[in-house]
Amino acid sequence: MTQKILIVGIGVMGAPMAKNIINAGFDVAVCDESSDALVDFHDIATLVSTSPSKAASNRNVIITVLPNSDIVENVLFGEEGALASAAPNSLVVDMSTGSYDKTMKIAKKIEKLGHKFVDAPVGRTPREALTGQLLVMVGGEEQQVKELNGIFKAVGNTIIHVGETGCGLKAKLVNNYMAMINNVVTGETLSLANSVGLDVGLMADLMSTTAAGLGQLNTNYPKKVLSGDLKPDFPIFMAIKDLTMAIELAEGHDAAPKFGKLARQTFEGAKERGMGSLDQTAIMKYLMSDDGKNSQ
Repeated sequence: MTQKILIVGIGVMGAPMAKNIINAGFDVAVCDESSDALVDFHDIATLVSTSPSKAASNRNVIITVLPNSDIVENVLFGEEGALASAAPNSLVVDMSTGSYDKTMKIAKKIEKLGHKFVDAPVGRTPREALTGQLLVMVGGEEQQVKELNGIFKAVGNTIIHVGETGCGLKAKLVNNYMAMINNVVTGETLSLANSVGLDVGLMADLMSTTAAGLGQLNTNYPKKVLSGDLKPDFPIFMAIKDLTMAIELAEGHDAAPKFGKLARQTFEGAKERGMGSLDQTAIMKYLMSDDGKNSQ
């Protein structure tokens, strides 16, 4: 089947993605509510329109790259919705980062109309979007994912089929959850360094050589808890001791160690349940337990 693609959402990420798909030789129509966003596509796209319904006429692959799930739903099913004119048995690919619950409802509505759905949100930045080096996290049936492989390769250099429908979005949200928490923890830690009179740039360089900056997934977790080894390289009771001293240092210099206190509380919960002598990475096991999930 010849893929006749429509890309809806020609923004910071969608525009370079669309250009890369066009440059890969695909037949591509583009749509955005802003005519200004479409200026660069008049000479390179098969069709350019501000109307999803008009742009989707006889298209069999509908790709959405939009800010949220409500907009995706409106673009697909609204008064000028793309699925009103798309080809029968089309494949809808949502590459947005949206609500999981709303995305699954959208997927069911699409399937009831006789179409297929794949979620494939992307990771990395507009810079990687320009160079076709995005991370594509895909959820959907194997055959449908295979059909889309050429499109995914046009926009990304890392394509991971995470699992069934919805798993691509789950992976994106879990990844961003960790990334945003790490962002705040990094800010809090460098703020602490500043509060106690240390050079922030020097400390950033120093910590980039340790687990603090390299991250647990690049250092301790693979060789310890993820490999089933909880013998202590650095036990939980020592983590509590070091955190306590760091918190005392922070409070003595009018810093606000919010995440430090939360981390200590979590480690203390694990210790209270007999895990104090296990490796620090055993905290993952504690957090997977009912006690860990219910801890405040």
